[in-house]
Amino acid sequence: MDTKTTPSKRTGGRSAAVMHSVRTAVEELVKERGRERVTVPMIAERAGVNPTSIYRRWGDLPTLINDIATYRLDPERPLPQNGDLRRDLTEWAREIVEHYRKPVNAALLRGGAANAGATESDCLRNRRAEATMFLDRYPGSEVSADEIIDVVVAPIIYRVIFQPWTLDDETADTVVARLFD
Repeated sequence: MDTKTTPSKRTGGRSAAVMHSVRTAVEELVKERGRERVTVPMIAERAGVNPTSIYRRWGDLPTLINDIATYRLDPERPLPQNGDLRRDLTEWAREIVEHYRKPVNAALLRGGAANAGATESDCLRNRRAEATMFLDRYPGSEVSADEIIDVVVAPIIYRVIFQPWTLDDETADTVVARLFD
């Protein structure tokens, strides 16, 4: 009889710990100093890792900032499911507004947007995937994923980047209402 036990799988390990400490360091430093004053060596020191670990994982500071900007709104999280597309989108938009009303999240998004260049950002790609998931639940809907992005997400992101003081408790309801009017 074999008395050996199968070792349990590690959930995350060193790589997950490094990613968590780097993300935490970025968020703290951006909150303390502003996005423009944060450098990879500062992040590495705060996270307790070697700068080469950061460069190996993310390549450069703009890529790291973009990753952190989209990290919190995880596309794998459960999306609202109320049995009605308009209600689902309103709750989803409220979640996005609430997320970006936090100054550090807004600063990270601005940094990520500034570095997006000519490629589609992770933030846009993730929001488009979520919009598509909503539409898959409601076949035959009169709206498209692109319309959800243009009418619901884009005005929120515009405000985050250029007019953060205009994000309020009515923003989500207003942009979703426009989609269905």
